[in-house]
Amino acid sequence: MNVSLAPALQGRVIDRHAADARTRDAMFRLLTSHFAGVDRASFEHDLRGKSAVILLEDQERALRGFSTLLAYPTAAAGRLVTIVYSGDTIVERAYWGSPVLARTWIQAVGQLVAGDDSQEVYWLLLTSGFRTYRFLPVFYKSFYPRFDEPTPEPTQALLDAIAAERFGECYDAAAGLVRFARPQVLADDLLEVPDGRVSEPHVRFFLERNPGFVTGDELVCLTRIHHDNLTAAGRRMARNATGR
Repeated sequence: MNVSLAPALQGRVIDRHAADARTRDAMFRLLTSHFAGVDRASFEHDLRGKSAVILLEDQERALRGFSTLLAYPTAAAGRLVTIVYSGDTIVERAYWGSPVLARTWIQAVGQLVAGDDSQEVYWLLLTSGFRTYRFLPVFYKSFYPRFDEPTPEPTQALLDAIAAERFGECYDAAAGLVRFARPQVLADDLLEVPDGRVSEPHVRFFLERNPGFVTGDELVCLTRIHHDNLTAAGRRMARNATGR
């Protein structure tokens, strides 16, 4: 979709505790319109475990998208690092061309890890859809796993340790996938891969590595969050997020 054709959105970041009942109701409605196998109790439980919520709203302040985030320190791989873990992320179909999610996500991460410059910071992303996986090559130079480079052993060890710590027996290290007992499965129309997208290297890689995405399998991805790791598009988003 051409970015210029996407309706206008505004993004803001709130503390998870600031998500009132009306906001949570709107978030849950969006979630159920994009995923099957979702129940309110699981949604609320997952939200309680997050640090912040990104809200994407139209000019009437109606919720059109959201993402949840958790930032936490871990020494799972034998060295202390900070992890930013992305939870549920939804954008209404009519707004897929908007850059606001990416811009606000970068802003949110900056707030969550502010004052933590001495630590390595990594984005832990689970994805059951190729569209979400495509965020990685658009905004980051180095990320794993990827089609054109094997995952370096130290990075793989870090990824495995973090995933095992967070997801336990649900994490299949050999496959690099998380298989939840009660997975959220994309809506039927989102499971379809449009003609022409399969030939894209990143999309083809995702589909080959995670053929079980149709039943909710999640590919575990890791990238270092650092200015030097941003693509040109990522740097533009960072400048827009900070106003510099």
